[in-house]
Amino acid sequence: MTDPLDKATSKAPPTLGEGCLSRYDPEALSPDDGTEFEGAAQLWEQLNPEEQEEEASRGFDPE
Repeated sequence: MTDPLDKATSKAPPTLGEGCLSRYDPEALSPDDGTEFEGAAQLWEQLNPEEQEEEASRGFDPE
């Protein structure tokens, strides 16, 4: 590391696709990239209660 500014920067993971289809490469992601979010399903239910009620009335059970 010869450039002193290198240690103060972060780098995005590699991407796949181009333009609006660009996305992070799932194979290159790790827990260090913040890819784990165990409470995602609970947060989704908390933020979208109407959708959960509609799905329940249609007989949809995601689990």
